[in-house]
Amino acid sequence: MRDNRPLKVLIVDDHDIVRRGLATLLSRQEVMVLAGEAGTGAEAVEKASELAPDVVVLDIRLPGVSGIEVCRDIRAHNPDIKVLMLTSYSDEEAVMGSIMAGASGYLLKEIRSQEIVEAIRRVGMGQSLLDPAVTNRVLERVRRGQEPDPLAHLSEQEQHILELIAEGRTNKEIAREVNLSDKTVKNYVSNILGKLEMSRRSQAAAYLADRRARKDLPQ
Repeated sequence: MRDNRPLKVLIVDDHDIVRRGLATLLSRQEVMVLAGEAGTGAEAVEKASELAPDVVVLDIRLPGVSGIEVCRDIRAHNPDIKVLMLTSYSDEEAVMGSIMAGASGYLLKEIRSQEIVEAIRRVGMGQSLLDPAVTNRVLERVRRGQEPDPLAHLSEQEQHILELIAEGRTNKEIAREVNLSDKTVKNYVSNILGKLEMSRRSQAAAYLADRRARKDLPQ
């Protein structure tokens, strides 16, 4: 609880039974309240913007989109929102992706109900909470520098075009800015998305915004 008010929690999972179970669990708590529910990534981003919850409990595997991308989008629009990833899989790569996307916690669905409640409370209070069973190896890889920066794969021109994408420029506007043809810019955008392992330019824009918010890149 912050400022003597209950934590507002948004639940995001494509399985209705999981959402209902978590909603019932929250209804029994005095320190938190259900702000809303979402079953898709797009709905999650929309409701997070509309409801401004304190914590989003987010399934890492959603239809058509990764929960990691949803986390990145939510945090890019509102860095004050804390995200707790909830999953059935102790996937090391997913943990790394969650950390890079700005998640505050990563828990397995097999944990007990009271542990989930405590995790939401701690994340809402600003603490970082990552399942120790799957994070030690990840953190060691970070310390050793084994995780390359995706932006390091981009050429200087590609980084410039990515910045213009993040500003909301269209391909035609970018073409005028960098003095290239529309077709060449389109190819650049495709290459950028491929190197970042993303499918939509909005994801790339949100990723760059998130990196800047973390002050990993100069303004």
